[in-house]
Amino acid sequence: MDRKMEGRLGWLFASPYLLYAVLFFAIPLVWSIFLSFTDWNLIAPVFHFEGFANYWKALKSAGVQSAFFVTFKFLIIFVPMVVIISMIIALIVHALPKFKGLFLVGFFLPYLASGVVSSLIVKGILSYNSPINTFLRHVFGLDIDWLGTPFSALFVVAVIIAWKFSGYYALILTSGFESIDQSVYEAAEIDGVNGWQRFWKITFPLLYPALYTVVILSVGVTFGIFTEVYQLTGGGPNYATNTWQMEIFKQAFTNLQAGYASAIAIVASIVTFISIYIIRKLIELWGKRNGWD
Repeated sequence: MDRKMEGRLGWLFASPYLLYAVLFFAIPLVWSIFLSFTDWNLIAPVFHFEGFANYWKALKSAGVQSAFFVTFKFLIIFVPMVVIISMIIALIVHALPKFKGLFLVGFFLPYLASGVVSSLIVKGILSYNSPINTFLRHVFGLDIDWLGTPFSALFVVAVIIAWKFSGYYALILTSGFESIDQSVYEAAEIDGVNGWQRFWKITFPLLYPALYTVVILSVGVTFGIFTEVYQLTGGGPNYATNTWQMEIFKQAFTNLQAGYASAIAIVASIVTFISIYIIRKLIELWGKRNGWD
């Protein structure tokens, strides 16, 4: 087979993905950028060009500002939480003598669960007359409004998402554990390295590729939180859980300001890319210090 035919076959096999990318990424992106300069209200067939007015409005909006800070609050809470939980799961599974795959599948199942269903279940569990709240009131005298207090609402949403993704990330970390050469541990044991030193000085640095993947994926998740917030808090209380996706949804489908919502979406995309880029560079810097190029 000549090189020209190989090239055609390559494009043929790649064409489904390329078509998918054009239809669901490239065209919507171009359309969103176009709409961000208009005042289209999602219903009227006509619209007017507003220039950068939507962008100036977005930068001064309390909702957009809250979405910016709330996203980083979620990042501070969710990322360490999900990394630690998935690390613990991976350590437990890695230490099992057999049936590792079976346990990993069990931990992976929440990732397949519907965010709407899990949110509604949690909403019922945390309701005023739920068994948990009834027990807390009668035994400890605690009357906790889980979804009505800013910090607890943030924490509850972060816990739900961590529960959903920890099994998936544990699968990645387990593969990282399995890839570490056991001869390194044998050499460390001869040198008298204890269990704690073994983890922090050997396992943790050698786990860098898997950790890198997990951290970047989890950071990406924080910029796309919507379903749990929509079902549980609606962005409240007092903008405490108002994420980028929630603000875009409210402006586009509640206030019918599609042009303004598109401008917010573009701003959110820029913030997302810059944030992930900075975090990626920081992780890579840590990796280079541990011998990863």
